[in-house]
Amino acid sequence: MPSMNRGREAVLYRMVMPGHLCPFGLKAKDLLRRKGYAIEDHWLETRAQTDAFKAEHGVDSTPQVFIGGQRIGGYDALREYFGQPAAKPDEKSYTPVMAVFAVAALMALAASWASLGALLTLRTLEWFIAFSMCVLAILKLQDVERFSTMFLGYDLLAQRYVPYAYAYPFGEALAGILMIAGALLWVAVPVALFIGSVGAMSVFKAVYIDKRELRCACVGGSGNVPLGFISLTENLMMVAMAVWMLFR
Repeated sequence: MPSMNRGREAVLYRMVMPGHLCPFGLKAKDLLRRKGYAIEDHWLETRAQTDAFKAEHGVDSTPQVFIGGQRIGGYDALREYFGQPAAKPDEKSYTPVMAVFAVAALMALAASWASLGALLTLRTLEWFIAFSMCVLAILKLQDVERFSTMFLGYDLLAQRYVPYAYAYPFGEALAGILMIAGALLWVAVPVALFIGSVGAMSVFKAVYIDKRELRCACVGGSGNVPLGFISLTENLMMVAMAVWMLFR
């Protein structure tokens, strides 16, 4: 690896056009600034300038960063140069679903404080599960077609009855909303119990019996969350919430 921060000067070439301001160029400039580099910022203001720059340096993309006369590369390469992890398009990650649970937990705490004057109450846990269901449903409803395609890869009921794959996120949202309101629980409880039970059995079979490595559709069709313990937990949470409200 080249010597870090050598010369403390960097040369950056990035696209700055009337109709396009390269976001990775801005990120590269910000990263260099935060690392204490003086930046010689070159704007590629036309497509012709950009194509000429690529041809001259034998590169396929911009931005491009040079430090100490040596080409480092684009934004991801610059992150690696500074010892920071670079994003990998096909890398599996639990970050999306963990972000959902973290925000849902904060929402539940806020709702409990606002309505009950205390952070940790029994209602906090109920709201946490219900908020999680609603947020996860929103992610699925952004692109139901894409979600259903991924969901069909492992859900036992959807594989036998395809329309269920389209109905699932609507049922999840409905149950979550009714549980937040504490209304029409005679609708919410059976829906949550049903979709949670089927989902748990489907995930358990796919992961722990069939030993398949699949992506979970829990955060919609665009996520790269591995199907596994977190997916199973999501469904068991719905089942637990439904059973609790049934006997509460």
